[in-house]
Amino acid sequence: MNRRLHIIVVSLTLFYGFFTYAQEASLFSKATTAYNQGKYDDAISYYEEILEAGEHSAAVYYNLGNAHYKKNQIAPSIYYYEKALLLKPDDPEIRNNLRFAQNMTLDAITPLPQPDLQRYYRELLFALSMDGWAYAGIFFVLFFVGAYLLFLASSTPNKKRIGLISSLVSLMLAVVCTALSYLQYQAYRNDQPAIIFASEIPVRSEPNERSTPAFLLHEGTRVQVLDSLDLWRKIELADGQNGWIPSDSMRLLKDF
Repeated sequence: MNRRLHIIVVSLTLFYGFFTYAQEASLFSKATTAYNQGKYDDAISYYEEILEAGEHSAAVYYNLGNAHYKKNQIAPSIYYYEKALLLKPDDPEIRNNLRFAQNMTLDAITPLPQPDLQRYYRELLFALSMDGWAYAGIFFVLFFVGAYLLFLASSTPNKKRIGLISSLVSLMLAVVCTALSYLQYQAYRNDQPAIIFASEIPVRSEPNERSTPAFLLHEGTRVQVLDSLDLWRKIELADGQNGWIPSDSMRLLKDF
């Protein structure tokens, strides 16, 4: 009886998965057809249905960005291109279309130059993905075990020396790889980018309407969220300027 019930549950799960996939494929096809016919509102509606069903893919976000770009909607197009880029960071088409959309923004922000040491550190940190550094750490742990067994099993001083040095080096590399994986995870968690959706918003020195505006931001500008207080968010620009804006004037990129 239990076995029969298990088979029924598995069959229903497979059927539901197939049905969901077929439904999403149908929506994607309808969205693509609507986009090619210039019916961008319909295309956006279909793509949003796919997102509501829980399917978050670079292709869906990229096509949403394209549809909003065709409607000259700056903030949504940049927002969806940026989300697509988070899922597929090396895609040249996404990067190219994002640059076109960013050219429509009003705020010209020059990023602060990075010190050489910080730049080298980030290049090392992101040379591999989090999983890549973790797998490298596992590899060196296994190598450490093999080298240490060689050290224990060797009868000659030279082989023992090679085994000992190899085990120590591989252990050190395992620790470094694991640390880099953790540090990249922390960097990802601390990185909270957002896109301004308000057509124009004053950035204030304090989280209230009574404080004096420090400067203005316009739709499509990318900011970094540093802190939050009630309905306010503290943001920072690439040039180091920071302040507070209402939370409903922007949308976080990592809200998958």
